[in-house]
Amino acid sequence: MNGLIMAGQLLLGLSILVILHELGHFLAARAFGIKVEKFYLFFDAWGFKLFSFKVGDTEYGIGWLPLGGYVKISGMIDESMDVEQMALPPEPWEFRSKPAWQRLIVMLGGIIVNIIVGIFIFWMLTFKYGETYIPNDKLANGVHPGIIGQEIGLKDGDKILAINGQKVIRFEELISSKVLLSGPKLTISRDGKAIDLKVPETVLNSISKHGIEEFVEPRIVAQKISQVDKPTTAVESKGLLSRLFSKKEPAKVYTPAYDAGMKVGDSVISVNGRPVHFLNDFTTEVQKSAGKTITIKVLRNGNVIDLTPKVTAEGTIGIAIAKAKLPISHVDYNLFESFSVGTSKAWTTFADNGKGIWKMITGKVSARNISSPIGIAKVYGSEFDWANFWRLTGLISMALAFMNLLPIPALDGGHVVFLIVEMIKGKPLGDKFMERAQVVGFVILLSLMVFAFGNDILKIFGK
Repeated sequence: MNGLIMAGQLLLGLSILVILHELGHFLAARAFGIKVEKFYLFFDAWGFKLFSFKVGDTEYGIGWLPLGGYVKISGMIDESMDVEQMALPPEPWEFRSKPAWQRLIVMLGGIIVNIIVGIFIFWMLTFKYGETYIPNDKLANGVHPGIIGQEIGLKDGDKILAINGQKVIRFEELISSKVLLSGPKLTISRDGKAIDLKVPETVLNSISKHGIEEFVEPRIVAQKISQVDKPTTAVESKGLLSRLFSKKEPAKVYTPAYDAGMKVGDSVISVNGRPVHFLNDFTTEVQKSAGKTITIKVLRNGNVIDLTPKVTAEGTIGIAIAKAKLPISHVDYNLFESFSVGTSKAWTTFADNGKGIWKMITGKVSARNISSPIGIAKVYGSEFDWANFWRLTGLISMALAFMNLLPIPALDGGHVVFLIVEMIKGKPLGDKFMERAQVVGFVILLSLMVFAFGNDILKIFGK
């Protein structure tokens, strides 16, 4: 069910964006009197389609291959590769008969719509929900660095004051593109002294490997144990079918904490003699004792009790500890203020895509970070939430705008480049050249798609 919810959200989000993108091309073409033969969501590859209908000169439909969509513009060499039509004399309603500047607007139509949609989504989200953030100067206990943060020199309790000399107002800035894509200098306060640390430009590779939570988090005070995992059975954990068809007696599986006698409401005092005040004090000590028996002192009803659970190979004992509340600030914006904030967010997303691509080209970020629809679906998550859905759809809209602007044949950006060359030369490029360019573009896009799917499949299997 979780997979279906993820896939459903992805399909809905992409369908909305694809239709609007193609609508941009369609409206621009019709505005200049250019005939549009087809308007399809998904591809009707080899002539197969789910359904279609015709209004005027245009056939509208849904194809069976959910890899995007297209409009077939009369008199244009595109993904349809309709070379027979191009061999006939040009008609006044065809794309090739129009001035280069009109054709340029038609090719930019989809990108422009994606940008407008992205800005609109961020505008409306900002207006409706405002912004909630953690004030950096209210983090009295500083931060807790994970594996990645420790590698660049951060320590527990550090207070990060500035990024490239600019004061950090919101904690979220530390896990934004401002840090992850720019390789900036962090100014921190440690034991009353100011220290500068450099974030490597390759940090995104480590984030992709370990996760953003292993960079830096607020340092949180640990409170009482809020959950102790109860005994289950090996068969139960496998699901209903395993229980129904298993011939063996279910093997009991106990959690270490439960077996050792831990209870909800206990307060952890120390682990292996090391005091526990912050949540990371506990997790650090437990994780480094994976597979070993540890001694935990807890306070229960005024009495100190020693418990000796055996840590699992994964570095857990099966409990959850309540966290002290973090300081939270919230800002609401009126309709006009939210437009400015939303537009800034949209353009930041657009620029971040450019920075990320450039880092891949220059080798500072691994191409392993490229995701396919599988990876994007996982980001949508297994629970449907409108705010999250529209936020991610807005991000994808700006990403599609940028990706379509890349000068790759078969993408809008490739056509834009060819039209600019035509405007400079004063005459169009040859049909044979355009046909070959389309083929090259298809090969490039297919290769990227296979590579992206391969990335996500390998991640699923932990490789």
